Amino acid sequence: MKKKLIIVIAMLAVIALTVALLAGCGDESADNESNEPDSITVTDLAGREVEIAAPVERVTAIGPGALRLICYTGDADKVVGIENMELQWGTGRPYIMANPELLDLPIIGQGGPDSTPDPEMLITVDPDVIFAAYLVDAAKADELQSKTGIPVVVLSYGALGTFDEEVFASIEIIGEITGSDQRAQEVSDYIRSCQDELDERTADIPESDKPTVYVGGLGMKGTHGIESTQADYPPLDSINALNVVDETGASGSVMIDKEQLLEWDPDIIFLDESGYGMVVEDYRSNPGLYDSLQALKEGNFYGYLPFNYYATNIDTAIADSYFMGKIMFPDAFEDIDPVEKADEIYEFLLGTAMYEQMARDFGGFVQLDPSSE
Repeated sequence: MKKKLIIVIAMLAVIALTVALLAGCGDESADNESNEPDSITVTDLAGREVEIAAPVERVTAIGPGALRLICYTGDADKVVGIENMELQWGTGRPYIMANPELLDLPIIGQGGPDSTPDPEMLITVDPDVIFAAYLVDAAKADELQSKTGIPVVVLSYGALGTFDEEVFASIEIIGEITGSDQRAQEVSDYIRSCQDELDERTADIPESDKPTVYVGGLGMKGTHGIESTQADYPPLDSINALNVVDETGASGSVMIDKEQLLEWDPDIIFLDESGYGMVVEDYRSNPGLYDSLQALKEGNFYGYLPFNYYATNIDTAIADSYFMGKIMFPDAFEDIDPVEKADEIYEFLLGTAMYEQMARDFGGFVQLDPSSE
């Protein structure tokens, strides 16, 4: 009897211990659940600390370039509204071409570089967060957040775009908020790897072996002819090129006197194809100027894909860099096919090859001769 009592007591002890362990596991699970974050706090590109409820499933993008970065991080399916400005351009924006369903979303405001966000339209689509680029500074972002009751996160491309550090910071903030951290890091790493490769291919080329180069026809609040150019031009800077405009000491967009172009007489001229039609018209009225340029006489007049549509299309800008490198430094880019490289870039950043459509819309990587148009 005594032995049976001991066995019963032992069994009861085992049962009690098991119950306690199970209860402990349940408590730990509950603790784990309670410890999971129900909000995310980030510091945006305006230096603001913004708290966003998690998980984030619905987003909007306002201002030049914000939607593009969201497409790069693979979060286009979370976008619930689109600016009217995005509907007004038919070409030139691979992020829209790769995600045409975005054009069917509700309108959340006019958009554009000089527009004012529309709080009421943003509230209507009920996003978890509003990503904004260029349209708002810290004070205006706070005001929009107050009016909508929706967190506003300010993004930036930096002063010139393309390879600016603020682009990488913006991409990584988007990834942190949407849960696409890994993809965001992959995008930043890929863009950096292109930047590093372009620099490495050209960094050791002596200045005496570099051709002089000029880019014309750049869009600047509208289309322009050959006199529209830029100092510190990102695709040329990325390949350490000798941009003749840099000697002016200017920075950014420049409108030159055409006589200055004759004086520079660069070895190679690249034309932004968005402005090439104006170059052709100008040639017809002033062929002597163009025919005097050694670049045209020697067949070194080239077209490249325009990349400045509602801020910088980083994919196209990088593709242009490889094309320009191939033309200026054929030995350093001997293994590069610019068309194949362009599609590799588009496929990585947007999931779809885009060169053929871009070339169909603009002309592509081609030799130009305005006298034959």
